[in-house]
Amino acid sequence: MKIHEYQAKELFKKYGVPIPNGGVAFSTDEASSVAETLGGYPVVVKAQIHAGGRGKGGGVKLAGSAAEVKTNADDILGMTLVTHQTGPEGRLVKKVLVEQGLNIASELYLSILPDRATAKNIIMASEAGGMDIEAVAAETPEKIIKVLVDPLTGLQAYHCCEVAFGLNLPAEAMKPFFKLLTSLYRMFCDYDCSLVEINPLVLTAENDVIALDAKVDVDSNALFRHKDILEYRDLDEEDPLEVEASNYNLNYINLDGNVGNMVNGAGLAMATMDIIKMAGADPANFLDVGGGASAEMVENGFRIILSDPNVKGILINIFGGILRCDVLATGVVEAAKKTNIAVPVVVRMEGTNVEEGRLILAESGLNLITAVDLKDAAEKVAEIVA
Repeated sequence: MKIHEYQAKELFKKYGVPIPNGGVAFSTDEASSVAETLGGYPVVVKAQIHAGGRGKGGGVKLAGSAAEVKTNADDILGMTLVTHQTGPEGRLVKKVLVEQGLNIASELYLSILPDRATAKNIIMASEAGGMDIEAVAAETPEKIIKVLVDPLTGLQAYHCCEVAFGLNLPAEAMKPFFKLLTSLYRMFCDYDCSLVEINPLVLTAENDVIALDAKVDVDSNALFRHKDILEYRDLDEEDPLEVEASNYNLNYINLDGNVGNMVNGAGLAMATMDIIKMAGADPANFLDVGGGASAEMVENGFRIILSDPNVKGILINIFGGILRCDVLATGVVEAAKKTNIAVPVVVRMEGTNVEEGRLILAESGLNLITAVDLKDAAEKVAEIVA
C-alpha cells in the first residue's frame, strides 16, 4: 500500500529520521497558516499524490513570500497533475505539503527494498539525487551503489560505511548519516515495507543530512500487523474498481486492454495475460478470485470486469483444485444471468469435476464458449475482440 509523502515523513519523524519542518494543508488558507509557522521564507509547496515526478509536472513550487504561498497553493490545489507515473489521465490534487526551504549543498538518492534474487534487503544510493533513478541506472549505472543486507543479521556498521563512502560524504556528515540510515532500516523492517525511498536526500551547507522527500510502500499482505498504516489509506488515490474488488477479497488490477480475465491463482493469471498478448489481444485486468472462490465472488468479479467499458470479451481460466469446476460453472451461470452479460465469454476449465462443470455450462442456455485448452481460449477471445 502506498502512502503520501507527508504521511511517510510522519513515520520518519517517529524513527528520528531528519525531515524539514512543515505541515499538510487542504486549502489555500491552511497552506498560508502552515507557512507562517515555519519562521521565514522561502518555503516549498508540494502536491500530495501517489506518484513521482511531481516537480516536472508543476506540482512543486518555491514561494518567497506569503503572497507566493497563496498563489502557488491556489495553482496546485485542484489541478490535475500529470507525471510519468500517473499516466495521461493524471491525478487530482486535494492536498499540499508546505515545508521550510533548506540551504542545499548537494542532492543524493537513498532507498531500501527487498532483493528477491538474493533473499536479502538491498540499500541503493547515488550521488545523482533528485533525478529519475531509472534514468541514472540506464545511462550511468556506475553512479549507483548497491549494498546487500542479510535480514537475519541486520544492518551493520560496515554497511553504513560502504554507503557513506560511496556517496563521498564529508567527515562531518558521517555520524548523522549513519544514524539516519540505521533508523531508516529499522523502520523498513518494523513496517514490512516493500520500498523506502528518499529522493532527494539532501546534504546542507551545514553538513546536516535531511530527507527532503519520502516515499514508502508497505506490503499489503502485512497490513493486518499495522493498523496505524491502514489509517493512512487514501481511496481517492486508488482505482475505483480496485477499491471495490478489495471489498470482496478479490485481487484485481485494472489495465488498459479489452479482454477481461477471471483466473484462480496469481501465477495462472500472469500466464493467462501473457498468452492473451501472444494471441494478439490485450488484457483489461488482472483478477485472481483465489483457490476457494464462491459463486458470490465469481458474480462480483464479473460485475467488476463489466464495469470497465473497454472490455469487449471475457476469458475465464480455471484450474480446478481447491475450487471445483462444477462450483465455478454454477457461479458463472448465476453471475451471467444476474449481470446480463452482453459480451462473449470464453471458458477454459481443467481439474476436479471438469466434466460436470462443462455440462452445467452447456445446459445453461447462455452464450458461453468452451475452449479445449488455454491456447484455444486465448485465440478465441482474441478473435472476438479483434
